[in-house]
Amino acid sequence: MGSSLELASNNGQSLQVTVGGDEGSTRLDRVLAARLPGLSRSRLKALILAGHIAARGAPLRDPAYHVAKGDTITIDVPEAIAADPGAEDIALDIVYEDDDIIVIDKPKGLVVHPAAGHETGTLVNALIAHCGASLSGIGGVKRPGIVHRLDKDTTGLMVVAKNDRAHQSLSAQFADHGRTGEMRRGYMAFVWGVPNRQRGTVDAPIDRHPHAREKMAVRDGGREAVTHWEVQETFNGRDGKPVAALLACQLETGRTHQIRVHLAHIGHPLMGDAVYGPHFKTKASHLGPQSRAALAALDRQALHAYLLTLEHPQTGVILEWISDLPDDLGHLKDSLRAAL
Repeated sequence: MGSSLELASNNGQSLQVTVGGDEGSTRLDRVLAARLPGLSRSRLKALILAGHIAARGAPLRDPAYHVAKGDTITIDVPEAIAADPGAEDIALDIVYEDDDIIVIDKPKGLVVHPAAGHETGTLVNALIAHCGASLSGIGGVKRPGIVHRLDKDTTGLMVVAKNDRAHQSLSAQFADHGRTGEMRRGYMAFVWGVPNRQRGTVDAPIDRHPHAREKMAVRDGGREAVTHWEVQETFNGRDGKPVAALLACQLETGRTHQIRVHLAHIGHPLMGDAVYGPHFKTKASHLGPQSRAALAALDRQALHAYLLTLEHPQTGVILEWISDLPDDLGHLKDSLRAAL
């Protein structure tokens, strides 16, 4: 195993590598690059980050992981796909559309654009089918029309450009984030704990996590990131003491995972966030049975993009949309209010 010819014939199947004695304590990506010349370093890194490479029954998501002698590493190579995303008939919840822009209310579970591990079934695939040749290509082949994005399991409002002029205008508005224009993006966030004041601002730079590359973190020298928040409602637990809160957040910058990282940084991670709030799982014991069941059924971070305001790229008219909480977050809110 390990020749380019062999790997080409096994595309879409599972491969295995057993770590030899001279490879122990070596980085995972280096071992695989040496043993599997048919897969490029960039391809191997993408497979690792997407969870397609495992050992001892668990995914290895860090290219710098040091393997051990005797480890059997399994590599699942997905089927080859076309270089360009194709049209797919995926239903969209369209809240506004004209010749220049389309605004959708994104459901949970929908990835915005193709990437390793999510090559099909994305919003881009759906948009190509819906918009056809008019879709802007400025964002790149994999990201036509996309000027901002929401995480896979974050719901809510997104705008997409349908032509190059609209793409340029929207990109400039998102880069400005309302500092000189009318752009506003608002989120509803259910968090653990209750802040000790009514409103506040998190001004803390964000960069890649130093050890877990799939995560972001507050880091000196990172990119500027500013999040404004305000308490909308607080919720008590079974013992009558505050256990959670609903915050309205507005972004002044747009970094990857910004709200999730910032709220965790101030000690109030999103409910249901397995990446940035895993140590708060025990807090669920303070909830009533209805709230615990609603949180378990949520199976995602409790974050919804409820507000979007922008200047229309053609007419200059200020447009605003508001999205109600989706059913799962609405149920969580009702159960938290009930407390018992």
